[in-house]
This record gives sequence, C-alpha cells and structure tokens, in this order.
Amino acid sequence: MPKLQRLKRSCASRRSSTLNVLGITHIYKATGAETAGSFSLWESVVPPGAGVPPHIHAREDEGFYVLSGELVIEFEGQSAPHRVAPGGFFFGARGRRHAIRNVGDKPARVLVFCAPSCGLDQMFAELDAATAAGTPEMAKVVAITAKYGVTIEAPADPPH
Repeated sequence: MPKLQRLKRSCASRRSSTLNVLGITHIYKATGAETAGSFSLWESVVPPGAGVPPHIHAREDEGFYVLSGELVIEFEGQSAPHRVAPGGFFFGARGRRHAIRNVGDKPARVLVFCAPSCGLDQMFAELDAATAAGTPEMAKVVAITAKYGVTIEAPADPPH
C-alpha cells in the first residue's frame, strides 16, 4: 500500500487532539509525526478580540484559509493591515513578521497549514501546558517559542 494511503487511513481513524494555545483552540487534523515532518494541519478557533502577536518563524511557512469570521492580518513590509473574510487565504512566509487578530463579534475559524513541520506541534503542546495554570507571563511564552525558532516581538498595538 502506498505511503499516502496508509497516512489517510491512520488520520481518518484517529481522534483529533485539541489544545488551548493562549486562548486559541487548535484542533489537529494532521501532525508532523503523522506526516514524517512534511507538514502539520490544524483548525484554529480564535475568540473575538483574540489573536496572535507579531512573530517570525525561522523554520517553516504557514498558510491560512479563513473558514468563518473576519481576521485582520499584519504583514511585514505591508503599509497597512488587511482584512480577510471567509474564503480568503493568506501566506505567512518564514522570516517575515506577521500578526493575526479576530475583529469580529463571533469566533473565527481558520484552517492552518504549516510546512515543513519543524516542531510547532510540540511548541503548541508546551504552550497548552503553560496555559493550564492560567495565562503565562510573556517572558515564559517568549522562552518556549524561541526553542522552536519562533521570535515573538514586544507587544505593540494589535492590528485593527
């Protein structure tokens, strides 16, 4: 049986893992362990007003497909943030800063594709564990993400 067919069968028969990543729910569809590090795929449920601070990935690219809700995306090198509605796609290239915020009044659902899978699954699991005792201090978040090649910039005004 070809490798892809075995992967489809194993992913279809398993239960999705769910993590709380600093208030954003991640529902895993495929992890790096299941794809031999080729990619990870998850659905993010972003509460109203919540988002991801400006950050840079050193090891992977991310693709985002908005299923519902409305996000504001800030990209390094762009003169202004962009609004992305359902059906919209945006690309977060490695080495370029980006930030995300839900500006709607309902949770936004976003399908996130990460390639290659260089440890973000483990980083998010560590952030989930750190969140179990309440919102961790930013210094702890920065230390966890740095281990996985993700640099979080000092908090600034979120995209509007």
